[in-house]
Amino acid sequence: MAGTFRDNLFAGKTVLVTGGSTGIGAGIARAFRTHGARVIVTGSTPEKLTWCAAQGIEGQAVDVRSDADCATLMASLDQLDVLVTAAGIVRRDDEHQMDVFQDVLEVNLGGTARYAMVARGLLAASRGNIITIASMLSYFGDRRVPAYAASKGGVSQLTKSLAIAYAPEGIRVNAIAPGWIETPLTEELWQSPTIGPAIASRTATKTWGKPEDIANGAMFLASPAAAYVTGTTLIIDGGYSIS
Repeated sequence: MAGTFRDNLFAGKTVLVTGGSTGIGAGIARAFRTHGARVIVTGSTPEKLTWCAAQGIEGQAVDVRSDADCATLMASLDQLDVLVTAAGIVRRDDEHQMDVFQDVLEVNLGGTARYAMVARGLLAASRGNIITIASMLSYFGDRRVPAYAASKGGVSQLTKSLAIAYAPEGIRVNAIAPGWIETPLTEELWQSPTIGPAIASRTATKTWGKPEDIANGAMFLASPAAAYVTGTTLIIDGGYSIS
């Protein structure tokens, strides 16, 4: 990644990554830090954030479902240039229960909306941008995860609506729709000796993706190179959706 983007591309910038304690969020956080940004990540527990300090990243334990947690965190910032809403959960099979369904929506979609709305003032001041994390399931369904699919479809549509609403303030809003990425969220699948290879074989590149692949997309969307890009969902899935 250091060879793709110039050194210190985000020096002097402040980046907040919700759900940045692990997986895709952590990959994005590391990428921004590598290129000079001050990076704050959120995680659901302090234990998930123990790695941050050693890498020069600030960790905050928050519940993305909490208005109070969101307001407190935002009030502690005097600058924000990039917001990445990567906090997300999946509860395979259990999402057919209404209480679980609602909780998945509240984390994945509600958390995205909550932080995007509260961050608006800071981002307007910096003419910054928001990167939401959608999914390939924004475009098609999965019988095991109806809430996850619904939430990610909502994230994609929310991104378009916020892009229109925030454009007069100079705020760009874009989404990334990852495909099959090797993260703790998908570990039971990519570690399976049957499911993992079957998914890879369906993908045009015949491989699973890495968090770094999504981080590269986030770096582009946050950079001056994407100054005329807003309201789009960038699909990064190794060609899974076209195969």
